[in-house]
Amino acid sequence: MSVNTFDPTAALVTVTDSAKAHFAKMLGDSQDKMIRLGTKVSGCSGYAYTLDAVAEKKANDLEITLDNGMVMLIAADAAPLVQDTEIDYVTVGINGEIRFNNPNVVSECGCGESFNVG
Repeated sequence: MSVNTFDPTAALVTVTDSAKAHFAKMLGDSQDKMIRLGTKVSGCSGYAYTLDAVAEKKANDLEITLDNGMVMLIAADAAPLVQDTEIDYVTVGINGEIRFNNPNVVSECGCGESFNVG
């Protein structure tokens, strides 16, 4: 059994170019100018990711400025769960979807709605 510790000085997440482009398009001209990544208790495996467009940072949010100037916020309580996660946007058939490539995940529910970390 190994123990993972949260290192607040390490890069929390990486965002692919396709995800950055998707977020920029999603925000468009709205007043919400940041993307906030969080987690919530959900599903049969434990947690689900949340992504919200927001105008303001919450008090304990961690802030990452992406190379395109966009700001991504990470909910403080989600940081240990998402550390080292790659956020990607992929096209599947005619649909696009956000994918979270999270190396901390040890199990997922069958439908892909929720995950658990070790």
